[in-house]
Amino acid sequence: MSPAAIPAEDIHPALWRASQLAHGRGKTIDTGYPVLSVELPGGGWPIGELVDLLVEQPGIGEMRLLRPAFSVLDERPIALIKPPHIPDGPGLNHIGLSLERLLQVRATNITDALWSAEQILQTGSCGAVLLWAQHAKASSLRRLHLAAQSSETLFIMVRPLAAAQDSSPALLRLALRPAAEGLMVDIVKRRGPMRAEPLSISLQPTPVLYSRHARLSRRSLAETTSRGLPAEVAA
Repeated sequence: MSPAAIPAEDIHPALWRASQLAHGRGKTIDTGYPVLSVELPGGGWPIGELVDLLVEQPGIGEMRLLRPAFSVLDERPIALIKPPHIPDGPGLNHIGLSLERLLQVRATNITDALWSAEQILQTGSCGAVLLWAQHAKASSLRRLHLAAQSSETLFIMVRPLAAAQDSSPALLRLALRPAAEGLMVDIVKRRGPMRAEPLSISLQPTPVLYSRHARLSRRSLAETTSRGLPAEVAA
């Protein structure tokens, strides 16, 4: 067999051809969204690696995006480090996340948040770690990536979209923007070819979408508004 015909991953698991998605030998978890999984190396979220989710603003659907993966973590705890909002119990229960599984770490500053994430990753006490961070030094990101590599943990950092311009040791970086039915996802970085077009992902509806108000048709809503009656539909 000529050298050109040898699969890159057979030479070393960290190698891949730029024109193809890396297969690798690391463990992954299915995202639960086929349109996304097929675009990710290994077919899912990587375990034991830093993953960047770059968001337009926190709370646009990152928890619902990750919910299918959380459901297959064998009921292991999920650490939420420095979340921007107090976790909403009814909302989390609605998407299938039990509050008993959630461990909220209320770090007062980014230094404490980074330290907490590193300790949890090193102990392997949680099935998933979500860390919200506005800013993080490159040296801190490398430390966290190394800590993740020694674990069997799904490690996600939720950062601002502007962080896409900064270098990161994360091998998977996704930019998330809100859309009418869920999210538009741009693949900023992956082990494989660049993808020019964003992915459209329909997320599980929020609790308000099951209310009697949400069952009004667009036409009914328009007619109600034109009559000047108070609208009760939540935005």
